[in-house]
Amino acid sequence: MPSPEEQASLSAAERGLVGEIARGALAAAVGAWPFAVADELLAGRLGAPGASFVTLQRRDELRGCIGSIEPRWALGLDVARNTHAAAREDLRFAAVSAVELPEVEIQVAVLSAASEIVAVSEMELLAALRPGIDGVVVADGRRRATFLPAVWRQLPEPERFLGHLREKAGLPRSHWSPTQRFWRYTVETVDAGKVPAGT
Repeated sequence: MPSPEEQASLSAAERGLVGEIARGALAAAVGAWPFAVADELLAGRLGAPGASFVTLQRRDELRGCIGSIEPRWALGLDVARNTHAAAREDLRFAAVSAVELPEVEIQVAVLSAASEIVAVSEMELLAALRPGIDGVVVADGRRRATFLPAVWRQLPEPERFLGHLREKAGLPRSHWSPTQRFWRYTVETVDAGKVPAGT
């Protein structure tokens, strides 16, 4: 498995396609009509397995966020599915309405391949983290959670970052066990903007 640094970045054309897919999927989700990603949009990396997180914001407030940690299908399809889910299936929010749609901004985070962080102690783990760069996954048994690199802006200290991540996974903030595992990944962010009026 390639390290995050070995993951090739999206080309300008691919970034444009990510935005096109996300905007189309959001419009379809709000309008409750079917949306299929055209074959011609699944070019290059968008046709290869990939994972993404889609974040929706309205007036600088979170409006939905859904994503995938591991690749399950083509990246373009993953973006479409996660955009739809962020608009309609994030249980923290009501579904995005047609009235809100013109104000909703879409941001897509394309995840690199994850690599495991091997650490024998909490101190070693904290020293290995790269604040502002690493997205981190924690897993212990069936408990699992991730924070995207953007979360470092709210939790810049590694100790607090890890504590809140464990809490998100349903673990104590200071939890440590031989079965606990961590992975890191990086993201490439695509600001897909808003759905054009009249779409």
